[in-house]
Amino acid sequence: MATEKQYYMTNEGLAKLEEELEYLKTTRRQEVVERIKIARGFGDLSENSEYDAAKDEQAFVESKIATTENMIRNAVIIESDTDNPDMVGMGKTVTFIELPDGEEESYTIVGSAEADPFEGKISNDSPIAKSLIGHEIGEELSVSTPGGDIQVKITKVE
Repeated sequence: MATEKQYYMTNEGLAKLEEELEYLKTTRRQEVVERIKIARGFGDLSENSEYDAAKDEQAFVESKIATTENMIRNAVIIESDTDNPDMVGMGKTVTFIELPDGEEESYTIVGSAEADPFEGKISNDSPIAKSLIGHEIGEELSVSTPGGDIQVKITKVE
């Protein structure tokens, strides 16, 4: 038997998933059932595009529910490493300066389930996070990015 994939996330990320699951099971599921009822009233189901669309949406919502339940069931909560507060790890925010021009960037390293680059949250599976994890404040290192490798200096870990 294959082992299930683990989803690394913070407590906040887990709470957000549980909230989304509740919404899907109560509100969204009921909305789709209503759409199906209305579409059935339009007559012959074999040529009823509204009915087909509502059934497709129902399948999507049920799939999303199953996926979200699986992620919650296999969630692994990221605990902050208090042994070495200066070391980059999951659940921590790292700030670094690009060398030589000094452009500063900050990212919080989270699990793939709650990664959102637009909010400064990157997955622990991303090339940037993989390059940074395990390094400490003051270290200079090469970080892999989609645009190629860059040299950085870690200035802060929170």
